[in-house]
Amino acid sequence: MDLQTIKNYETWLFDPYFDDTTREELKEIMGKEKEIEDRFYRDLEFGTAGLRGIIGAGTNRINKYTVRKATQGLANYIKSHGEEAMDRGVVIAYDSRHMSKEFTEEAALVLAANGIKAFVFEDLRPTPELSFAVRYLKAIAGIVVTASHNPPEYNGYKVYWEDGAQVATRIAEEITEEIQQIYDLYKVLPMDRTEAQRAKLFQYIGKEVDDAYIQSVKSQSLRGETIQQVTKDFKIVFTPLHGTGNLPVRRVLKEVGFENVLVVADQELPDPNFSTVAYPNPEEEAAFRLAIELAQKQGAHLVIGTDPDCDRVGVVVKNKEGKYTTLTGNQIGALLVEYILSTLQEKQNLPSNAVIVKTIVTSEMGATIAKKHNVDIINTLTGFKYIGEKIKEFEKTGEKMFLFGYEESYGYLAGTHARDKDAVVASMLICEMAAFYYAKGFTLYEGLIELYKKYGYYLEDLKSVTLQGKEGMEKIQNTLEAFRNNPPFEIGGYKVNLLEDYLNQNKLPKENVLKFILENNTWVCLRPSGTEPKLKIYCGVVEDSLEDCRKKVDSLIHAIVEKI
Repeated sequence: MDLQTIKNYETWLFDPYFDDTTREELKEIMGKEKEIEDRFYRDLEFGTAGLRGIIGAGTNRINKYTVRKATQGLANYIKSHGEEAMDRGVVIAYDSRHMSKEFTEEAALVLAANGIKAFVFEDLRPTPELSFAVRYLKAIAGIVVTASHNPPEYNGYKVYWEDGAQVATRIAEEITEEIQQIYDLYKVLPMDRTEAQRAKLFQYIGKEVDDAYIQSVKSQSLRGETIQQVTKDFKIVFTPLHGTGNLPVRRVLKEVGFENVLVVADQELPDPNFSTVAYPNPEEEAAFRLAIELAQKQGAHLVIGTDPDCDRVGVVVKNKEGKYTTLTGNQIGALLVEYILSTLQEKQNLPSNAVIVKTIVTSEMGATIAKKHNVDIINTLTGFKYIGEKIKEFEKTGEKMFLFGYEESYGYLAGTHARDKDAVVASMLICEMAAFYYAKGFTLYEGLIELYKKYGYYLEDLKSVTLQGKEGMEKIQNTLEAFRNNPPFEIGGYKVNLLEDYLNQNKLPKENVLKFILENNTWVCLRPSGTEPKLKIYCGVVEDSLEDCRKKVDSLIHAIVEKI
């Protein structure tokens, strides 16, 4: 261990600023050099996604002290914008994870100590409602305490700016500079809550914002008449996976007319341990085990599941053999693009300047569908904040009308009420879309097959290589540098036509991402995860059948993994 790491550990172990619980936890790892190094070799990074880390004592962990420090940095940044910004306040929401409520209060009271009002949701709320609330309350910023779909030992802290989107790269860097200039932890102290409430610097919010948010979500419904037509027969199974989606998703489905919504009882209530699943991620088929069991018993036509902070949604449908099978994020996205555009076109409500926005690692199938409807498609870097930035740009210039944005990792947004992915509005539209196919005598799976026949068979895959600790972070960086400096001429036997290096370009914000464009409409992309110690390998292909797609995808992934 280097001297700074040792110094950091000893400060936390002996300085009276840190409480007894923290010191006891650190005493237990005394002499365990690897553990001490991992906890203290760096400060937990405040990136464009805010903080994300394992809960525990240490500078490289998320705890009340790292939350306080990050909030003080945010407060200093807000204060640099003047009294008007301070008076507008900050909205804070949180999910069902361990310490989420405690971290929320720490953040709110640090803001209060700086003379900045905190609007705190009275209980769990989904991330997209936080995004909505920032603009609804005309706040300067927002914070949501969540680690999304990470394992239960994680928590996180995401910051939103006045437009309701996650902070842009420039703002994140400026907040980081403020955080890095905090040397005296004794200057980072929360205000007493009673005192903060008396000074009107701490205010609980709830029903008014809920009602406004749900109304905005319902305004995106496209075929209310179809819901009424099938509502008696069409059965939906829903699981919130122990998170924040339970109340808002059920409420919006009920209010738009769905009568047969069955909730997985064992996953209905908040549980910070996510005890019925190994991983509370609707991207994983295993997370739907209980939901599929319920669907089989009840003969459900559709299964949906939201992640703990309800910004992502997964879908399970019956395939042609009658077996329940999960759809990928790309498949759901393509179905929604077709449904939204064809419905608007049919009803003669499709704007001439309409635009769909997706990320660079998302399937090109949605782009092909959009082009068929004469709708523009725009690519952004990975991360919904970039889609949020595009919405802001379009509203400012009036050049385009944003209809829908999505990413392969099960994040979707229809409308502009939020500036982040929204599993509440996506759940509503997915159920409505499935009801539309049901009314025509099709399953959603059969609708997908029809899209393949019409537009071509597209398949994508993602392989995540986990590399833990300091050595793992270095390995990820070294791997990307090796591919950048010595790019392959072929991958899996397919010629590389172009390397798109997003660290060395001017069209989009700079990020350490490499995308290889191969022959035959094939691509491979490498990027480090912004929230986990992983190197992500994406690829996408187009072939004449799903079987041919699967073989090609597997060979491409294998070829990249061999080079790491």
